Amino acid sequence: MHRLASYDVSSRFRSPAVRLAAEALFGLVCALTMIGLRSLVDVIAPSSGPFALVYPTVLIATLFGHWRGGLVAYLISFFWAWWYVLPTVGSFEFEVPNDASRVAINLISVAVVAVFAEAFRRAVKGAAIARDAEIERRGMLLAELEHRTKNNFALVASLLELQKRRTSDAAVADAIEQATGRVHTFARAYANLVDSQGEGASVEMENYLHEVVGHMHDGAFDDGVQVTCHVEPCILPRQVAVAIGLFVNEALTNCAKYAFPEGRVGRVEVAFARGDADWSVSVRDNGIGLGDGTNVAGGKSTNGMGAGLMQAFACQAGATYAICPQEEGHCVRMESVAA
Repeated sequence: MHRLASYDVSSRFRSPAVRLAAEALFGLVCALTMIGLRSLVDVIAPSSGPFALVYPTVLIATLFGHWRGGLVAYLISFFWAWWYVLPTVGSFEFEVPNDASRVAINLISVAVVAVFAEAFRRAVKGAAIARDAEIERRGMLLAELEHRTKNNFALVASLLELQKRRTSDAAVADAIEQATGRVHTFARAYANLVDSQGEGASVEMENYLHEVVGHMHDGAFDDGVQVTCHVEPCILPRQVAVAIGLFVNEALTNCAKYAFPEGRVGRVEVAFARGDADWSVSVRDNGIGLGDGTNVAGGKSTNGMGAGLMQAFACQAGATYAICPQEEGHCVRMESVAA
């Protein structure tokens, strides 16, 4: 229906003369179609409703062929019906004297239909042009916002690095380093989303999460650590996808930091599953686990900043966050809350 409302027979042509010819030809085709249908009706009900089919003919010709197409259809179909259908058939004379006023009323009425059809067509076209201009303007503003956001991430990271170099306290330096790492994590997740999905309101999760995991695997893990990603096809709102991407980034970042110390080999599995009305994402490793309290995929402890970030991402996604017990390594999971 949307395509039909915006259809224009002459929009594909650039030459004004060709556009004019296309509109006139469309009006002619509409009139000839009306004549054919009217001829079939005459087999059943001769001379009944002589101008009935003129109204939709002129309406269609004007909506899709501009006022020129409507004018061609108007003149041909109306005067054909007057000549061939309205008694006296084959003449512009009237068998019934009162038919003169009847013809005049139909003539004016069809003209009114054509005028309003053209006004409606122009209004729809104007609204479409304004809509496209607004979409383009918002696209430019969003592109500028994307650029500024990337620059802001870089600026924050630079300021943190500068502050780290100025402090002599090892604990403070370590805290600043963790904060810098998380800024880079957010920046990577944001860049992955923009690069792989553009500016849409929805995100296709399969490609997006593979991009997120691929970047983390290449930049954060040693060669001895195998990172796999299993994602079931799913489309989610952009806000939810951002939260999931940040969740996975944070979990993988902490796996890279704490799960495989001193060059230990192992594997990390990222899994995204979709049910009928819910979804879940988990990050599982076979690292050193919780035995010495140093490996939690959401941070160094269940009460640390990493765990707090995980919980915040879950809230943003409308989901729950949990640390899943297992015999080897560690696992964090985020699962949507049933509506």
